[in-house]
Amino acid sequence: MSTVPLAQLPGRPCPIAASLELVGERWALLVVREIAMGSTRFGDIVRGTGAPRDRIAARLKTLEAVGVIGRTAYQDRPERFDYHLTDSGQDLLVVLDALLVWGDKHAVAPDDPRRLRRYRPITEATS
Repeated sequence: MSTVPLAQLPGRPCPIAASLELVGERWALLVVREIAMGSTRFGDIVRGTGAPRDRIAARLKTLEAVGVIGRTAYQDRPERFDYHLTDSGQDLLVVLDALLVWGDKHAVAPDDPRRLRRYRPITEATS
């Protein structure tokens, strides 16, 4: 697992800033969400996030480099992988659940036609 020296962070260095250095890139937490919800292959992760393929490829490499996800080859030619959450990635699920609750309360309009009545916590999806 990668860490970030607090002395290298601008402004007020703290664990929040260090965390965002590792997983704060756009799409990173959605990649974690997709893997937690059972999308373990590249194409499924791309579909679930709605992100461009090159962005997801970059996020997967970054998340693997910092120890949030791991991968296992399931095909040699061409080389393809299944992705899984490491213990570090599993520990992020409570953060996703907190964002889910906050977003449901503050980021999604109550009358949004695509809003669900109840969102299932990400931690339940992995149980």
